[in-house]
Amino acid sequence: MNSAGREKLLGIVRVERNTPLYPPLLGEIFDPPAVLYVRGTLPNPERPAVALVGTRSPSSAACREALRLGREFARRGITVVSGLALGIDALAHRGCLEGGGSTVAVLGSSVDEVYPASNRRLARRILENGGALVSEYPCGTKPRKWFFPQRNRIISGFARGTVIVEAPASSGALYTGQFALEQGRDLFVASSGVSSPLGEGTRRLAADGCRIISAAEEVLIEWNISEADRAGPPEYGADRPGAVREAALSGHGAALSEYADAVQAGLADSLRQELGL
Repeated sequence: MNSAGREKLLGIVRVERNTPLYPPLLGEIFDPPAVLYVRGTLPNPERPAVALVGTRSPSSAACREALRLGREFARRGITVVSGLALGIDALAHRGCLEGGGSTVAVLGSSVDEVYPASNRRLARRILENGGALVSEYPCGTKPRKWFFPQRNRIISGFARGTVIVEAPASSGALYTGQFALEQGRDLFVASSGVSSPLGEGTRRLAADGCRIISAAEEVLIEWNISEADRAGPPEYGADRPGAVREAALSGHGAALSEYADAVQAGLADSLRQELGL
């Protein structure tokens, strides 16, 4: 079966840049994907999203915090975006699902080649619960080492802010943090990542001025999101005519519409130095 046939069979939708369904916040980054391949339901652009990322080999405290933060964000109407990797990413997705929310997984492969294989069941749960698998790679694309740092710009690009739960000095999650800063988004570190012996990267960020959070509520206060705003607006596209309305109601809407002020330039410079860039 060719790529187009497989896309149709799996319900994969191509969302091109500068079309109504392309996530508006993602379209604002320096290097947005020309095409997104989407399987499932993209989040409502009028509801905020947060990227929740970290190391593949977390401490037990970071595991607990990632799961709890995912639940808390979901219960407050915040979409969780992560990379479906082992460790913190998978726990963030699971926590969001446990909290009754929808979550977006950005892959370092095509959406029909879920990696790692051990997370395929989690990927199915994401789809079954109204979330989405997203990639810039066409059907049949196997994961490659260099795809993962590249996809991190999409993870942060979807979100108003990024929370790094725990990251050693060489963690790929630090690249997501760098992209978040360059994109003018908020960057937070979780308290467990600061106290953990495995959190050299997160400790450095905190020392350089990155805000430490221990609850989703702290992020919502930072964003000035009131209790009344947390349930979200009416279903996206409900008052829109024609094909755009139909696509939105079938779950192929875009991401959110506004983002936070840029964080301090000194923090971005420090993170580049940490990564040796």
